[in-house]
Amino acid sequence: MTILVAYVPRPEGQAALDKGIEMARLFNQDLVVVNASAATGDNESIAAEAEVKRIESQLAASGVKAEFMQFARGNTPVEEIETLVKSRHATMLIIGLRKRSPVGKLFLGSVAQDILLSVSCPVLAVKAQ
Repeated sequence: MTILVAYVPRPEGQAALDKGIEMARLFNQDLVVVNASAATGDNESIAAEAEVKRIESQLAASGVKAEFMQFARGNTPVEEIETLVKSRHATMLIIGLRKRSPVGKLFLGSVAQDILLSVSCPVLAVKAQ
């Protein structure tokens, strides 16, 4: 069984990663952290090399069996996450949400909304502090 974390290089991504490590320890499950974007090249959604090394170090020090995956191959983040949820038999998906204005609270982010509507496992949404 696997817990999957959808990671973006922003505070909400770090919040999801931290919660993923916590939940993997609690439930004694493997952890897969995925950073995905449809775009290639310079992209704010893709973690830079230094950020990837930091994440891999955090995962290695966490004490859980963990893997970091990064995709920028033309599929949307939602497609990549859906594929991993199915192929890894994910028991939970953890996503980070950012604060919204009162009007923005009427709608989730489009990626978060698409994930909630499409994946077959429970989704835990966490906020950055």
